[in-house]
Amino acid sequence: MADHNLRFSASSLAEQGSFKLMELPPELCQLMEASLLSEGDGSSLKIKGKPGEDAVLCTKDKTYAIRAVSLSNSILVVTSPPDSELNEILELTQTIPKLHKLNALLKGKEYGEDEEDNDDSMNIDVQDFTYADAQAMIQASEAELSRGLRERRILQINESLRPISSAYLTKIIQFILNSLAALSLNHESVPIEKLCTALADEHDVPRTVSAQVMGWFGDINELEGRWTLNVDAVVREAGLGILKESKDKSVDKDELIISWKELGNYLSSKDHYSEDETVKYFPVSSLPADPAQRFSDLFLTRSKWKNEDIIPFLSDIAVNAKERDKMLLKYARATTDAQGIWYTARAQYNG
Repeated sequence: MADHNLRFSASSLAEQGSFKLMELPPELCQLMEASLLSEGDGSSLKIKGKPGEDAVLCTKDKTYAIRAVSLSNSILVVTSPPDSELNEILELTQTIPKLHKLNALLKGKEYGEDEEDNDDSMNIDVQDFTYADAQAMIQASEAELSRGLRERRILQINESLRPISSAYLTKIIQFILNSLAALSLNHESVPIEKLCTALADEHDVPRTVSAQVMGWFGDINELEGRWTLNVDAVVREAGLGILKESKDKSVDKDELIISWKELGNYLSSKDHYSEDETVKYFPVSSLPADPAQRFSDLFLTRSKWKNEDIIPFLSDIAVNAKERDKMLLKYARATTDAQGIWYTARAQYNG
């Protein structure tokens, strides 16, 4: 076995205990090697976490949980000082980004239609929570944070982060569709400036807002100044807006429900006295991020779940399908009948 001398600094004796060894998974080893070959400074790796939080390591696009692992066999021996052994290392495991904190940090900062008289009205007295704040406080990689803001429909207004109200977003979508029809614009190649001008002049939608909304629901070609509308995404959001308006009651199911099958934002049920099927707003964002609490809430809402119904409600707490299946094995019992796989709670959850 090869021997290697490790020295962290010229004062390694005085700094005993100030360093820990971390075992890198293969993809991170490749990232570090590529950084060294390109003479990078390794700044793409960041450790995030405040006192009381479990630290994570973030690359540009992934988040890894850090945990100390005791060594049952001391495979590494530190020869200075004498008789000193390494009895634990830090292990990295890919994990989901801690984006749920955004809900609490942005509470009360919703951006709605009543603020939209003109661009100057955006300078209102709201305590700023900026993108830089989110980078510092949210345990997520840069790519995951950007995707999380987009999926949660969070605007960047004068550097502040503001979640747009559902009712106002639904109105903007309606304004966009009406403007495309009124201006005879092809939704596959929309002149951005022309549409932004129409939205500002006719509906008082600030350009910075309309531009971001267009980015959420299609592809922007900045070089050509054109936007391609994603029809499916717009249809889903419009339908979701209708559900949110009726979130305290069930509504009749219609053709639009097909678009929501993979979103995890609704529950469907059949009336015991008829064949009618109803739909009720049930967003993933309202559920706890902790897996045990998530399953508890799900089984309190419905005692028995079909496989295809429960899976969308687990997508944001599992890194991949393998981890999701482990959660199902841990927290649920599976049974199979002619209709497919069903899950019930392993524990009896009491409200």
